[in-house]
Amino acid sequence: MEEPASARLFDAFAHVSDPRRANARHRLFDIFVIALCAVISGAEGWEDMEEYGQAQAEWFKQFLELPHGIPSHDTFRRVLSRLKPDELTQCFVRWTEALRESLDGEIVAIDGKTLRRSFDHAASQGAMHMVSAWANAHRLVLGQLKVDNKSNEITAIPQLLKMLDVEGAVVTIDAMGCQKEIAKTITEQGAEYVLALKDNHPTLHGEVQLLFEDIKAERLDHVTTARHTTIDADHGRLETRHYWMTSDIECLGVKASWANIASVGLVESSREVGGEVAMEQRFFLTSLPCDAMRFAQAVREHWGVENSLHWVLDVSFREDDCRIRQGHGAQNMAVLRHMALNLLRRELGHKRGIKARRKRAGWDRDYLFQVLTG
Repeated sequence: MEEPASARLFDAFAHVSDPRRANARHRLFDIFVIALCAVISGAEGWEDMEEYGQAQAEWFKQFLELPHGIPSHDTFRRVLSRLKPDELTQCFVRWTEALRESLDGEIVAIDGKTLRRSFDHAASQGAMHMVSAWANAHRLVLGQLKVDNKSNEITAIPQLLKMLDVEGAVVTIDAMGCQKEIAKTITEQGAEYVLALKDNHPTLHGEVQLLFEDIKAERLDHVTTARHTTIDADHGRLETRHYWMTSDIECLGVKASWANIASVGLVESSREVGGEVAMEQRFFLTSLPCDAMRFAQAVREHWGVENSLHWVLDVSFREDDCRIRQGHGAQNMAVLRHMALNLLRRELGHKRGIKARRKRAGWDRDYLFQVLTG
């Protein structure tokens, strides 16, 4: 019988060290389990965790030791704000690797998100920014990493990639991550890449733009291209996307400097709403061969990280309203939300969204048990 998802998570948590040297009245494992169950069930802060624990005390006593009862909100705050974020993140990564199957051919989207209320003016601390990896087909957060205050996503993305096993995947990143070192890191991890190209590389961007202008005007008969078109119509909106791709890129001189680069791509979108038409062009560098349908899939599925992760964290978990900021509290709370989201995604019996599942878990212990056992 397959081990429940929560059991795998709790096993992985055994590698997280207790930050307390004395006065450890409550077991670290008990604090973690109550906190995770509370977040699954709708808790948004330390006081919520204490109140939830008190409300479910008899249930928790069935499988937790609780030598001194339910921890106070001060205990949740003090302990969870002092846990080493790198250890908790490694715990999370080990767990997700045990949950998922092979990533071969799957789209893994990497993108950043700012926790808007995590700033602290008194401590001259800006809002925290997290970079996350989202496996679209598995619908799992694979891992996340805080961007250092004096850094940006360009340095955080390679660190996150090196933590993950993305062999066989197609990694997609927006223009911020369109960097030679990031492309090199992705290929060293055994993955392919599709990187959005914008004006942060103005010369290359202009050359790729001119190449596709010549291709569309049929001025380059010797250049082999692949094309694909999609049309979406919904609620009075008509959106047409034309995908162009070519592997004849010797004229760009990029093969010596961009690891494993094989093709460049263009997405030309037209969006018609109420008789008004908006046009957009986007360019990409990729290690994929000249296959327009596969390229189109990677570009479209990249937005899963926005729609299925960031949007859900904001709407269903109210992440942007969370004012936790002391110590490592904001970062560790973000990891707890990702753990809760992965567990809720795996529970397929409830047909409504994540917000409704959180409510049900808070109302129904049997349903919470289903979420925990996956």
